[in-house]
Amino acid sequence: MIPDDKKEEVREASDLVEVVGDYVKLKRSGRSWKGLCPFHDEKTASFHVTPDMGIYKCFGCGESGDVFNFVMEMEGVGFTEALRTLADRYGVSLPKQEEPEHDEEHHLREGIYHALRFAGVYYYRQLLESEEAEQARQYLHQRGYNRQIMKTYGLGYAPAGGDSLLESARGSNINEEYLREAGLIKPSKRGEGFYDTFRGRLMFPIFNPSGKVIAFAGRVLGNQKAAKYINSPQTRVYNKSEVLYGVNFARNEIRKTGEVLLVEGYTDVISLQQHGVIPVVASSGTSLTPQQVKLLHRYGEAITMIYDSDSAGVAAMKRGINIALSEGLDVKLLELPEGEDPDSFVRQFGEEAFHELKKEGAEDFVSYLVHKAQAEGKWEDPSAKKKVISEALRSIAHMPDPVGRETFVQHLNKLVKVGDRALFEELGKVRQELAEQEARARRREKMRARRESSAPDTGSELPDRHTRAFEERRSSAPPREGRPAPPPRRPNYEKTLIRLMLSEGREMVAYIGSYCNEKQFQDEELRAFYDDIIERYKEEEEISVEAYSNREQPYPKLLGEVVMERHSISERHHEKTGVKIDPNRHPYRVAKSTLRLFHLDFFVRSINELTDKLADEEVEDRQAVLNTKMELQNKRTFYMRSHPDELFEDPDSDAVKASSDKVFEYKMKHEREE
Repeated sequence: MIPDDKKEEVREASDLVEVVGDYVKLKRSGRSWKGLCPFHDEKTASFHVTPDMGIYKCFGCGESGDVFNFVMEMEGVGFTEALRTLADRYGVSLPKQEEPEHDEEHHLREGIYHALRFAGVYYYRQLLESEEAEQARQYLHQRGYNRQIMKTYGLGYAPAGGDSLLESARGSNINEEYLREAGLIKPSKRGEGFYDTFRGRLMFPIFNPSGKVIAFAGRVLGNQKAAKYINSPQTRVYNKSEVLYGVNFARNEIRKTGEVLLVEGYTDVISLQQHGVIPVVASSGTSLTPQQVKLLHRYGEAITMIYDSDSAGVAAMKRGINIALSEGLDVKLLELPEGEDPDSFVRQFGEEAFHELKKEGAEDFVSYLVHKAQAEGKWEDPSAKKKVISEALRSIAHMPDPVGRETFVQHLNKLVKVGDRALFEELGKVRQELAEQEARARRREKMRARRESSAPDTGSELPDRHTRAFEERRSSAPPREGRPAPPPRRPNYEKTLIRLMLSEGREMVAYIGSYCNEKQFQDEELRAFYDDIIERYKEEEEISVEAYSNREQPYPKLLGEVVMERHSISERHHEKTGVKIDPNRHPYRVAKSTLRLFHLDFFVRSINELTDKLADEEVEDRQAVLNTKMELQNKRTFYMRSHPDELFEDPDSDAVKASSDKVFEYKMKHEREE
């Protein structure tokens, strides 16, 4: 047992305002401090910290406690771990032995943290001492990273051997269970033993806000044919959607400035911070999530998104705008000169040039969208202009503050000059649509929760959520007597979209993904397949027929349906007509036509659902449902009358444009005979 006097010593030594300030942006209010409660969503500060009394209290949700309670809640740990964390932080020595907590989950989390600390030290030593790590050292030296930088950020190297970390951990009596739960080793596909997750990669440890290692990212070196980065899997201590790389280094500076800079890469964070630009974080290899934005909002009120100038960077920037606006942040965007990223720019031009670029080039989100369209030569096209205005209004609609919405609508009108009234009317429609989407999402979540609460315990877990979707569909099919049930008929256009993504690679995945989402898929298995491809794209993992043929079922089974053509084309067709049919000759032309059919089917299904809904006499807000149905009918008519080239823009890449723009050639009979 830790003596009570030691507990009180830790309590007295701990600075409650400082500890809470790691998670909440606090402002002094008399003898206490105020901020937005971290335990529930709120827009007006009702969370109070009173250091004189050593307690915190939220007058909104009722949460309260002392410094130990706060650490336990925010870190998800038990009392003893919270006590030791604070003791380490404030230099209080504790007895080596204490009564173990009767909580297996607590011990497992402690073991995971221990394994991650061990791995961090192991990778760091390998980087400094191993001959094999020379390429990694050269890579870092070329970026100007000295040994002190490597130590500060815990950079390391994972040897290429299959079990180097595992063997070293065994020699230090690290339990294999902790290594496996930490995502550091994986079970062998041969069925025996384990192997290292990270092999032959430059390692970046990922820290939580208090500075604990919770995961790793491994970067490939050289020209290996592998994903550029791989990240630790989800674990008990790591949820990638809630983590921001560099926040442990940046949080205090973010509090001072009130602003955070968001970049894409790990090296962007390190290079900027080493050149004096401290309040910068990265989204850990994922698209920006609501959880990450909430974390940022604890420290500051403004965010400047800085992404690469390539098409992928611009698309990622646009996706993050609405999430940040929904959280109530002031959003600005900065696009770097072509060919530059934050890492290369600050190394080449320095801190002053970066600040000057940010001062002159950062724009509010509305100005950015308009000026981007003008720079790309799209502003003179009425259809393109309307699309930009709609995009800006959709972003404004996410703002929770009505004054902010009105201000930005007026700002938009100054740029586009179409009239306040029309803009406000369109904004109202968009906000109504968003409200309906949120309501549907809440209903789906309630239905999912009910299904999970009533589902029988099978005693086993499926590999992942996508496989669960496959299994749910298969198990829900009614049994057939006498002969097996035929396979479900899947929409050809949905199969075609999946086939194009698998066969054409990442540019096609980005293209198709920008024009549809998984909710629009009718077939549940193909929906899960699409969702998995998008996740692999975000994680920069391989997307190919070969990759999925080696996955667990039902992916290999689906590949047969998606990739193989049910009907082959007669070889004499070319001789008779002069037309050689090659479904992959114009992939983007095929993608556009398929997307048109895909959206038309979605509109029809949605209209039918609304028709059924209107048949219910108890339907709420009947007029809103009628308006939505009318809008969908108008969209369906527009899609039916429009050519695919009018509906979907050409791809950005010159290479894929060239393949998409090839002219169809038809030979006359006398030319074929020659």
